[in-house]
Parts: sequence; structure tokens; C-alpha cells
Amino acid sequence: MTVTRTVAPARATRVHSVDVVRGAVMVLMAIDHVRVYSGVPAGGPTAGVFFTRWVTHFCAPVFVFLAGTSAYLMASAGLNAGSKDPAYKKGVSRFLLTRGAILVVLEPTLIRFCWTFSFDYSQFLLAGVIWMLGVCMMLMAALVWLPFRAITAFGVIVVVGQDLLQALPPGWFSQFLYYGGEVSTGGPTINVLYSIVPWIGVMALGYTFGAVLTRDAAVRDRICLRVGLTATAGFMVIAGLSTYLSSNGEDGAPFLIRMLNQRKYPASQLFLLMTLGPAIAVMPYGDRAKGALARALTVFGRVPMFYYLLHIPVIHILALAVWYARSGSTHASNFVTAPYVRIPDGRWPLWLLYVVFAAAVALLYPACARYADYKARTRARWTRYI
Repeated sequence: MTVTRTVAPARATRVHSVDVVRGAVMVLMAIDHVRVYSGVPAGGPTAGVFFTRWVTHFCAPVFVFLAGTSAYLMASAGLNAGSKDPAYKKGVSRFLLTRGAILVVLEPTLIRFCWTFSFDYSQFLLAGVIWMLGVCMMLMAALVWLPFRAITAFGVIVVVGQDLLQALPPGWFSQFLYYGGEVSTGGPTINVLYSIVPWIGVMALGYTFGAVLTRDAAVRDRICLRVGLTATAGFMVIAGLSTYLSSNGEDGAPFLIRMLNQRKYPASQLFLLMTLGPAIAVMPYGDRAKGALARALTVFGRVPMFYYLLHIPVIHILALAVWYARSGSTHASNFVTAPYVRIPDGRWPLWLLYVVFAAAVALLYPACARYADYKARTRARWTRYI
């Protein structure tokens, strides 16, 4: 009698630079989410407000890109351990499908509650970054079966050719796929903040980038610098030229701000060049990063989902406390549709935003460090999902 055994996906090989860079964007993410509760707008003509928002633009692209990389490293770990290719791919595919489904469920339930502290789900739901990440993982569960070059080609075509989807007729499907915006369901309105395209292309490219990180250190560093600097230079030339040739605009914003103010929803090609180029270029330096800061970023980078699930309620609680200290009221009603928040009056000064951000990160570190240690020691199967 022949017994067929499905090979479970092995733990992804830890790559120090991935943990450091991912940890850095997780920390930057907290700035933007404190901003949500502070009333500070998402960008503006003044340098302080603009760069408070702009520096967080690196978060989603790098997070999605490295999620693809982690999937490749998981597959690579299994193959290096001698697993049969078809059986092992089945295990990796099943993991991506399962984890993606869990993330899709978490977004409109637990994460939505953490944003709003409200159990009223009848009016407002969000298809945010975790929803998008989950759907992309589920799609990657199918893509991993394709030849490596086909996955690379798919990623390039989706990212570069995304504007062709502007020919799609309006409707709920095209909104989820590309346009985003409010989708009426006859019940709660679903706000599609992150559509599927171009992010599935970004994740696919991150998957193939994983092959670079398994190369010899000298070759890996050379490729990262070449690709990252070329993408960054391409952005500066194309965006600089298009900004120079365009009008100043009604707001009269400075040239640099207009050049860096690229479309995020849905993420344009220039937006992705602007954010992924520098991130790839600094990967070699992540491997050599030492000291307390590098250790802290590594901790956050090793447990990104645990950090994400914890940081929103921590920031929310801190924000309510600050609002109460400043005005005698938590103003909780302002946040029933968070992260869509508009507070025209009484917004925080930027220095207070950054104080609360620093406090949130400091509070998150001990819990993340303990969980990272537990995850490494026990290697429990369930910890792969959080």
C-alpha cells in the first residue's frame, strides 16, 4: 500500500536584512497611524506635514514585497532540506491560501474593531492593507506553481501595465480589482482602500527577489545595489522631468514636494519606483546593521503580524488619553470610521504626534520581543500565521 504524504512548509530561512528592513517599515507605519488619530491631514504643502505622511509611503510597498520574498524563502528552505518539489509546493501553496484567508477575515472583524472600538459593523467596513495582503497571498498560492520566469513576467506586466485597467467599466468588481473607493452592498459601505492591482504584481516580484537573497553575499549585494539604485534613479529622472514640465498647480507647492507626491491609490509605477528602489538598495546594509537600533528593528521585523495587530489598539488608546488630557473629552465619535478620520479643529502639533509615536513603539517592543523569543523557541505551527 502506498501512502501519500503532503510535505508541510518549513520555516523560512531567516535573512537578517529582511527582518531589519521590514522592522523599519513597521515602525514607520506607526507614524501614519498616530497621524490618523491626531487630526493631522494626510499630506499638505508644508514640509513638516508632507514628510510626516511621505515617509510612511514606504510601508505598504515594502511590506507586500517582502511578504512575497518570505514565501520564496519558505519554499527555498523546504527544497534545500530535500523535499520533493511538487509535494513541497503543495505545502507552501496551502499555507499561503490558509494564511491569506485568515487575513481577509481579520480585516473587517478584529482589525476594524481595533481601529474604531465599535461593534457596529452595519455602516462601515474597510478593505485595507491586511485585506489586500490576504487576497494577494491567496493568489500567490496559485502563482507559485508557475515557472519562475513566468512569475517574474507576471509581476512586471501587472505593475507596468496596470493603467490598461482604466478601460474597465465602473462597478464593484473593478473597484476591488483596481479603482478602489466606496462599494455599496445594500448593507454596510465597504471602503476599498487597497485594491488588488498592482499589489499582486508587487508580491510576485518580491517572490522572485527572494532568489537574489539566496545568492552568495557579494553577488547578492551587487544585484541589490544595481537594481535599487537604478529604480531610484529612474524615478528621479522620470518624476523630475514630468514635474518640471507640468504647471505649478493651484497650491503652489515646492518642486520637491510635487515630485514626491505620487499616486498611492492605486499605487502608480512611479510610486513603486520611489519606494521600492531605495528599500532594495539598502538591503545589503541591513545585513551589516549592528547595535541596539538594529536589534530592535529585527525584533519587529520577525513578528510583523503580531506587531500590526497590537499597534493599532495601543495607538488608539494612547490617542484617546491624549485627547482627553488636552480637551477633557476623548472625542471617540471622531474615530467610528477610522482610519478615515477628519478633524478640522484642534488637531495635534507635530511634536505631540511624534511623542505619542515614540511612546507607542516603546510600549510595543517588550511584547514583540517576548513573542519573537517564544516563536523561535517553540516553533509552534500556529505561530507561522501570526
